[in-house]
Amino acid sequence: MQDPAFNKGTAFTEEERDALGLRGLLPPRVLTMEQQVGRILENYRRKPNDIERYIQLMALQGRNETLFYHVLIDHLEEMMPIVYTPTVGQACQEYGHIFRRPRGIFISGRDRGRVPQLLTNWPNRDVRVVVVTDGERILGLGDLGANGMGIPVGKLALYTACGGIAPSLCLPVTLDVGTNNESLLQDPLYIGIPQRRLRGEPYDALVDEFVSSVQGLFPKAIIQLEDFGNQNAFRILSKYKDRARLFNDDIQGTASMALGGIYSALRITGQRLADQRFLFLGAGEAGMGIGNLIVFALVREGVSEQEAREKCWFFDVRGLIVRSRKDLQEHQHSFAHDSPFIEDFLAAIERHRPTAIIGVSGAPEMFSEPVISAMSRINDRPIIFALSNPTSRSECTAGEAYHWSQGRVIFASGSPFGPVTLRDRTFVPGQGNNAYIFPGLGLGVLASGAQLITDEMFFEASRALANEVTDEELSQGRVYPRLRRIREVSLRIACAVAEVAYRRGLADGALPEDLTGFIRSQMYQPVYKSYV
Repeated sequence: MQDPAFNKGTAFTEEERDALGLRGLLPPRVLTMEQQVGRILENYRRKPNDIERYIQLMALQGRNETLFYHVLIDHLEEMMPIVYTPTVGQACQEYGHIFRRPRGIFISGRDRGRVPQLLTNWPNRDVRVVVVTDGERILGLGDLGANGMGIPVGKLALYTACGGIAPSLCLPVTLDVGTNNESLLQDPLYIGIPQRRLRGEPYDALVDEFVSSVQGLFPKAIIQLEDFGNQNAFRILSKYKDRARLFNDDIQGTASMALGGIYSALRITGQRLADQRFLFLGAGEAGMGIGNLIVFALVREGVSEQEAREKCWFFDVRGLIVRSRKDLQEHQHSFAHDSPFIEDFLAAIERHRPTAIIGVSGAPEMFSEPVISAMSRINDRPIIFALSNPTSRSECTAGEAYHWSQGRVIFASGSPFGPVTLRDRTFVPGQGNNAYIFPGLGLGVLASGAQLITDEMFFEASRALANEVTDEELSQGRVYPRLRRIREVSLRIACAVAEVAYRRGLADGALPEDLTGFIRSQMYQPVYKSYV
C-alpha cells in the first residue's frame, strides 16, 4: 500500500486483502477502478485553480501510479496542460513551497566522485529513459535551479501516458549545480543548495561522470537533456550525441515537432518546403534546432545546403543575425547571412518577406498586430507559430493571430489556446507540444535497441506526425492531431524511428515481420494486476 507501483487502494479485492494482510487497513467496501476515477475527477474539477490540480495529480502519482496513468490517459486533453506546460512552469517556480515528497534523483555539485552510488540508490534496476535537467532554462522562465525537477517528472509522465513506456523504466534526474536566481538564493524554502552556478571544469566533470555512470549502470537507457542553458546545451549535445544514446529535447525534439507542423501547414497551402522563407524570433536552442532540421529536410529534397540555410533567417534580442555582427555565438554562425543589419523585427519582415515566422524567443507580445498584418499582406496564408511557453511568454494569442489576419493565418502555439470564432467560422489552434515527438521517438529507440539517436530519426518523426493529421483536423485549422489520439500517433512515430534504426544498422537484431504489432505489444497499459 505504500508503494505507488503496487498500490490499488480501495480496489484491492477481498481475496487480495486476506492474502496480503490488508484487511482492516482499508475501508471495507471494494471499489472498481472506474469508481476510483469518478472520485478523482470529482475532486480534481472542484479545485479552485490549476496549481491545486497539479498538486492533486502529483499526490495521486505518488500514491497510486496505475490509477494516475489511467486517469491521465483517458483525460489527456484536459490534464496535459496541468501535468506539463503551462502549469508545470508555475509548479517549478513554487516547487520548494508545494514540495510533498521527492521524486527522482538529485545530484549536487558536492556529489562529484560518487554519482554511481547515488544512481544505485534508485530502486529500479532496469532504467530505460532518463530525463535530466540542470534547471538553468526552465521553459521560458529562466534559471530555477533545483526547482526544475518538475520538468523531468512531467516529461516522464508523458513518456508513459503518450508513448506507453512503463513508469518503472523511467528515472527523473536533476543536476543541482547551483542557481543565479537571486530570489531563490534568498528563499528559505528553496530545495537546492543556495550557491551560484558551477561553470567550467567542475561542471563538465560532473556531467561527464553522470553520462558515463548512466551508460555503465543502465546500458539500455536513453538520456534526454532538458532545459539546459544555451552555453551548455549545444556543447553537451555535440560532445555526446555520437557516443551515447542521448538527445536534447529543446533542440531536437522541438525541431521535429515544429517541422511536423510546417509539413501539415503545407498540406493546407499546397506548397513545397523549398518554396518557404523562414524568419525566426529567437536564436537559441529551439530556433537553431528547428533551422538545422529544416536544412536537413531541404537537402533531402535536393536543395543545396547553402541555399537551404539562406531560406532561414534569425532575429535575436539585438536584431537580425547577419555576418557583420561581432557578438554571435558559435552555434549562430552557420545562419549568419551577408545582409544589412536590422534592429526592428517588423522591418526584417518587410525586407526578407518570409512565408513563415516562428517564435521561440520567450518574449511575449512580439507578434504584434502590425507584424501579423504585414505577414498577411505578404502571404495569402501566412504561417505563424508562436511556440514560446508557458502561456505568459507566448509571442501572441490564438485570438490575436486569427483576428488580425482576418482568419487567414495558419497558427500554432507552444501553450494551449481555446477555439476562436471569427464571423461564421470556428478555428481550433494546434498546440506545438514536444509530447508529439519524444514519447514516440523514445518508444521506437527502445523497441529497436538503437545505439544512437540521429537527425534522420527526428526528420522521419516529423513526417510521420504530419501524416497523422486528418483532413478534418486541417479544415479546423489544426496542424497537429488531437491529443486524444496521441498514443496511436506515438506508435506511428515509433515505427518510423525504428525503421531508420534497422535501415542504418543501428538496431539490435533483425527487423520484426510485424513492426507495428511488435512495438504495440510493448506499450504499457494502466490496469490493475491481480496479486492472488
